[in-house]
Amino acid sequence: MSNANNKNFFAVFGLLFGAFCWGIIWYPYRLMSEAGVSGVASSFYTYALAIVFASVLLGKHWRGAAKLPLSIVWLGVVAGWTNLSYVLAIIDGEVMRVMLLFYLSPIWTLILAHFWLKEKTRFTGYIAIVASLVGAFIMLYDVKFGGLPLPRNMPEWLALSSGIGFSLTNVITRKSSHLTLVAKSYAIWIGVMMVALLFVPIMQTNIPSPTVFTLTEWAVMSLIALLLIAATFFVQYGVAKIEATRASVLFLFELVVAAVASYYLAHETMELNEWLGGSLIVIAAIFAAIQHQDAV
Repeated sequence: MSNANNKNFFAVFGLLFGAFCWGIIWYPYRLMSEAGVSGVASSFYTYALAIVFASVLLGKHWRGAAKLPLSIVWLGVVAGWTNLSYVLAIIDGEVMRVMLLFYLSPIWTLILAHFWLKEKTRFTGYIAIVASLVGAFIMLYDVKFGGLPLPRNMPEWLALSSGIGFSLTNVITRKSSHLTLVAKSYAIWIGVMMVALLFVPIMQTNIPSPTVFTLTEWAVMSLIALLLIAATFFVQYGVAKIEATRASVLFLFELVVAAVASYYLAHETMELNEWLGGSLIVIAAIFAAIQHQDAV
């Protein structure tokens, strides 16, 4: 296997591993929520632990953080919102509805790549946009809400905004080739902590003292932190090596993981309109990938 093929394999593996982590990570966050720890607080502490663990593992790599360009702040803010809003949505919302709204992200990526990365949008790209919008309409249409195809509660709005933020994060990551993998990862983790602090007054919650957590809760949060470290590094590596639209499609593996996990762990099922709308969203994501292949 050539060096280029090796890099491509690890990039694809990284994205699939990241998708697996995010397809299952909602469950320990829900366990924390059921134990009385809010999504804001658990996010703050899990990402703080990720920073501590990574600093111990990486040692010298983080010491030059003060010399990084200010452009990294944008990555931290956008990624911080993306990750926190996803956690909040997945704790209180229906797993698969949240996932499907989040996975409108390939369409946002397609649009951002067209206007920001100057990737030409071809016919397949327009098909992807139309298919995703029709899928979202079918999934979200509800007579009880006036027939408007809109998210029906706060978790679903958070999921939609998280998908947009995820697309923007991917595009910023590819645009920020001057930043190292470690720098991008720290920006994401610190960004989540900062956004969590901003959410405290908005959500009318608080960040409890570290002393209130039980040993089991610390173990759960440590497990989440280790998953976050692995997922962040693998995903950032993959996104940096693979085109934005193709990366978004590989992330669809998360839907498979989430569907199985939500059925067995949360006993959730999907209605017919959600299956139909979700299928169109997945088809749209595949067309987004074909759009890129046509453009190469």
